[in-house]
Amino acid sequence: MTVDPFCDHCGRPAAEGDHAACLAARAMEPPRYCPRCRRRMVVQVTPRSWSARCSEHGSAAE
Repeated sequence: MTVDPFCDHCGRPAAEGDHAACLAARAMEPPRYCPRCRRRMVVQVTPRSWSARCSEHGSAAE
């Protein structure tokens, strides 16, 4: 198991600060930042799902 260095909701380093609000928001929202490189992802939301894509690391889908 690898630990991602960045929060996928706010983009800040995952080891710094409290990300409880980010975890709560992620229950209802797609990720906004790549957890591996901190790039802003291209996000598409449909009524039933979402998809997110990092230009460097590829896709994450619900």
